Amino acid sequence: MEKRPFGQTGAQFPLLSFGAQRIVDEHNCTEEQAIQIVNRAIDEGITYFDTAPSYSKGQSEERLGKALALHNRRDEVWIATKTNDRTRDGSLRLLEDSLKRLQTDHVEEWRLHNIMKMEELDQCLAKGGALEALLEAKEQGMIKHISISGHTNPQVQLEAIDRFPFDSALVALSAADHLVYSFAHEFLPKANEKGIAVIGMKVMALGKLAPWYEKALRYTLSLPISTAIVGMESMEQLEQNLAIAKNFKPMTDLEQLDFLKEIMHLANPDVLKWKSTDWVSGEWYER
Repeated sequence: MEKRPFGQTGAQFPLLSFGAQRIVDEHNCTEEQAIQIVNRAIDEGITYFDTAPSYSKGQSEERLGKALALHNRRDEVWIATKTNDRTRDGSLRLLEDSLKRLQTDHVEEWRLHNIMKMEELDQCLAKGGALEALLEAKEQGMIKHISISGHTNPQVQLEAIDRFPFDSALVALSAADHLVYSFAHEFLPKANEKGIAVIGMKVMALGKLAPWYEKALRYTLSLPISTAIVGMESMEQLEQNLAIAKNFKPMTDLEQLDFLKEIMHLANPDVLKWKSTDWVSGEWYER
């Protein structure tokens, strides 16, 4: 697979990375299957793994940790996990629990998870906010890089990277996201200009782009990003993603335009729930 630089960190990753949210009971993936999928992914060159303590109440982290420990593969991978707490103290408690579940003494990357509103960003960056936890954890060697993620309003992440030198940003970059509150249009150019690694997510738009699977993955991989995480709950899904990534050819402008015309009807709050006021309201987020 093609490898790309990860911002200014000095790391490089294959263009396809592993979203570990789905290797859980909730998605009909057993622990045995999760261990097999993770190790198969590493065998095929995938080294970037994204998880969070909120994914199935820690089961995602726990299974990723078991998969790596069982085959002694911790040193082969880069782990990114998150805090959805907006305070210093709460975030540090989350990190302590994450490290236990992941069976490691550090993670390569720790993110402020899903910062939707300016008020949340302000809280994280204020005295006693979550950013203090990230800075302390880095100083103590528990994390190596500081990150932020966002699904909803690219203006929030633009403000964030103006106020703090984040190493990376995980943002919604599906083809459907292209059509409203577009991180591809609004956020990606500025992040690239600043040398911030950008990780694409929501590639299949919570399954809504599944009928256009190859096109959807090619669209996101064609963007000027460092890598894209894709959730994988079965070996079949992993192999499908690997096949597309190994044979990847960037979309031409005309291909992209034709694809966007095909899926334009999906640009509504019922589909793009993460760009709604509360993910279920059926109303667009108001900036």
